[in-house]
Amino acid sequence: MSTETMNKEILRGGQFLIKETKCEDVFMLEDLNEEQRMMRESTKEFADRELWAHWERFEKKDYAYTEACMRKAGELGLLSVAVPEKYEGLGMGFVSTMLVCDYISGVTGSFSTAFGAHTGIGTMPITLYGTEEQKQKYVPKLASGEWFGAYCLTEPGAGSDANSGKTKAVLSDDGKHYTITGQKMWISNAGFCNLFIVFARIEDDKYITGFIVENDPKNGITLGDEEKKLGIHSSSTRQVFFNETKVPIENMLSERGNGFKIAMNALNIGRIKLAAACLDAQRRVVTEAVKYANERMQFKTPIINFGAIKAKIAQMATNAYAGESACYRAAKNIEDRIALRESNGNSHQEAELKGVEEYAIECSILKVAVSEDLQETTDEGLQIFGGMGFSADTPMESAWRDARISRIYEGTNEINRMLVVGMLVKKAMKGHVDLLGPATAVGEELMGIPSFETPDFSELLSEEKDVISRLKKVFLMVAGSAVQKFGPELEKHQQLMLAAADILIEIYMAESTVLRTEKNARRSGEESQTAQIAMSKLYLYNAVETIGKKGREAIISLAEGDEQRMMLMGLKRFTKYTNYPNVVALRTQIADVVAEQNGYTFD
Repeated sequence: MSTETMNKEILRGGQFLIKETKCEDVFMLEDLNEEQRMMRESTKEFADRELWAHWERFEKKDYAYTEACMRKAGELGLLSVAVPEKYEGLGMGFVSTMLVCDYISGVTGSFSTAFGAHTGIGTMPITLYGTEEQKQKYVPKLASGEWFGAYCLTEPGAGSDANSGKTKAVLSDDGKHYTITGQKMWISNAGFCNLFIVFARIEDDKYITGFIVENDPKNGITLGDEEKKLGIHSSSTRQVFFNETKVPIENMLSERGNGFKIAMNALNIGRIKLAAACLDAQRRVVTEAVKYANERMQFKTPIINFGAIKAKIAQMATNAYAGESACYRAAKNIEDRIALRESNGNSHQEAELKGVEEYAIECSILKVAVSEDLQETTDEGLQIFGGMGFSADTPMESAWRDARISRIYEGTNEINRMLVVGMLVKKAMKGHVDLLGPATAVGEELMGIPSFETPDFSELLSEEKDVISRLKKVFLMVAGSAVQKFGPELEKHQQLMLAAADILIEIYMAESTVLRTEKNARRSGEESQTAQIAMSKLYLYNAVETIGKKGREAIISLAEGDEQRMMLMGLKRFTKYTNYPNVVALRTQIADVVAEQNGYTFD
């Protein structure tokens, strides 16, 4: 672990809400080291050469080409970035695994899904939960691309309620193997995988159990036809049927009844990786939209010159910039937490599990925010292309369709929103995040007389940081009141939890964006960050608008009478600017820079 990591305080998951984060303590894309930059360039080169140059093949359901590209990725080591060297992987850190996932996923959802299903939920459960014998036997083959993995959790009656699966595992009379019988659906990579991670229930166990199952059709395994899907056309997606499939007892993954825990921890990693997988897609859509808008002439002028187009381009670029800022901030937090645990004697296996679990809140925040930004970006990109965008002859049409699944993958965005609030409340009850003290202080502040002094906002982004500190008070006010009123019953009030989650999501995304810009402005000078400063201000302005709306919705649904009036006054106070930004000018400034660069170049 680096001296820098040891000397700085590493905030625990969720503590961004109640503790100040200095810009020097956040990690951004601009902080990549030489090795990471080389990895990024080799990944981009592969994506351009093998994927972007042949994007139409993925739309024609060329499953064989997806598999061929996966093998090429394996030959280049791109499937083994997160695999320890002991098992013939590259053994790189969490930030590097995010980088590869980011830049390899931007061309097509078909390949992105195949890559994520294999490297994440297909390989990672064995790496993190397998015995030494299991890891030695399977992980090198998966790391090289000799074998491909798939993950069998979802069933016709078990989606968001993952532990309700009916697939059964029965121990043989001689105690040497289990026979698995059941049906799994929506299984990515099923058509060409060599190995399944399968979850089944033993007897009447409360929790499911994980198994490593080799794909042998002679062993009671049959596949359904390829699913007909809205997008990700060349991602192999099939049902998998197990009919008394024999699995040696040594292929049980972890302990009996530990399957639900494996599944949940796999989802934590999968969520932040899915957010990363949405980033380069945004960059590419912005770039293609800008190129088109620079060339498309209407009324004797390029359409990029019209304010309506500038507004779209500015928002698309801003969302991409914010997503990058938040994703790599969280990735480095996770990497540092893993390093800290290893330095304290944990195995890499335990350190990574606990390191990611620590930031489960941030993982869910990112999954929701970036997947929804991707959907908005592809929709606006298609709109800029107009009729051509609706044509399957341009990549905008496929980008729009492929983006839609990201709001469903890794737990729906609704489930993740409720998890964000639920996990934070649980952390508070365990004493890991002190919400009670700050929430009480906000309550006392509401009862006091507000200050009428004009603050000094002469320093760059100082007003924006002040606004963010007050937005945190909005969450504490709303969530504190909800917890006080409903206690353990809060989870039954889903609409209030959704509103509170949106407030928390906007806080994390806006703060990450402002801190990235502040750090780079201090390092390289304000003049080098003019567009980034504008994007930070624009993102925050939009966040304030969202928080005002969601806060008002929660307050008038939660409180009555004097309490309601006091909270609404607090909301107004906490969401007020001293100097409102010129939103139209910000959008124009951002769009003009992106147009001049003929694409997104802030990474």
